[in-house]
Amino acid sequence: MPALDRLGPLRHRAYRLVWLGRATSSFGDRLIFIAFAFAVLHVGGGASDLGLILGAGTLVRVVLLLAGGVWADRLPRQLVMLTTDGIRGALELVLALLLISGHATLWQLTAGYVIHSAAASFFGPASDGLVPQLVPRAEIQQANALLELTQNVPAIFGPVLSGVLIAAFGTGWVFAIDAATFGVSAVCLALVRLPPREPREQESFLRELTTGWNAVRSRDWYWQNLITHALWNFAFPFLNVLGPVIAVQHLGGADAWGFISGASGLGYVLGSLLVLRWRPRKPLVVGNLGLVLGAAPLLLLAKPTGTWQIAAAIFASSFGLALLNTLWVSVVQAQIPEEVLSRVSSWDWLISLVINPAGLALAGPVAAAVGTRTALIVAAAIIAVPNALVCLVPSVRGIEREPDPAPSPA
Repeated sequence: MPALDRLGPLRHRAYRLVWLGRATSSFGDRLIFIAFAFAVLHVGGGASDLGLILGAGTLVRVVLLLAGGVWADRLPRQLVMLTTDGIRGALELVLALLLISGHATLWQLTAGYVIHSAAASFFGPASDGLVPQLVPRAEIQQANALLELTQNVPAIFGPVLSGVLIAAFGTGWVFAIDAATFGVSAVCLALVRLPPREPREQESFLRELTTGWNAVRSRDWYWQNLITHALWNFAFPFLNVLGPVIAVQHLGGADAWGFISGASGLGYVLGSLLVLRWRPRKPLVVGNLGLVLGAAPLLLLAKPTGTWQIAAAIFASSFGLALLNTLWVSVVQAQIPEEVLSRVSSWDWLISLVINPAGLALAGPVAAAVGTRTALIVAAAIIAVPNALVCLVPSVRGIEREPDPAPSPA
């Protein structure tokens, strides 16, 4: 095999530049997640303020996602991503200067987070739609697996490094680092050269939005999987809400929960590494069976068992989630026409973002009403049963992997 073939999608210059930009900005994202919370506290905000800010950002992202999908299909997707990276980089730089100089206020941080979330609404659908323009169809799965790694490897050490930087230099300098990572990403995107997309007749915004929905509705395998994935996104947050409480009451406290959470990041990275090389013949069946593993940590917490057993279950569930995420995005990018892909992706993002906060909000009240153990068992059933049954659906089983890529000439 020629040496370049071992690099897979990275041998394509356009993909390599996008991958490098995403890897750099993902590193900054993992730093800023912790820094933003401490910045809010530093300017006099509290836990309630932080929750309201995060909620406002999520609301704005939900409202604008469908618009992001439409514009990503109308304009060059590279241009949409470049513009949003520029906006977010400039925003982080302004907040960095305000924090370093001691002039930052709570409303400025709130406005910054809302604008950042609005830009992300356009970046996500554009990014999903761009990948098939960068690599051949047969390499889409590898390309997505590499992108998943760029987002999740920093999750292992990013929060720790962020804490060290905050303690040593303050939150402002972490914002400055994040601004620099967006700058690198923007430069990489600016260097990408792609052939112009086929011109198409533009319709009204509502008509284009409806066209995207019809592309979802007309494919049984898509909307059937979307329902089961939404149920997973609703039920799995029960673990995040109730898990820390159980850790304090039965497992020894925060140290135990930190160990369990660390196993999650490791499982996701190893799952992404596996799907980088393994191309299952029935990708949607494998991916949905991977989601079924998400029921295991909920059931073990319901008992509860020991820390090691729960950590192993969390590892397995994250491993399965990594399989699903890469395989699902790859199938969608291969099966959905390029001209409508970002709009279809925006519907997927929207449903996931809407249903996930609902699970977070309801976990506590449901546990109070029926008991923590019962709530966790019900959540495990909501995860396991639909995602197992959908594997029996003919349209889901009928989706098969793309042909193996042909080797490059020596």
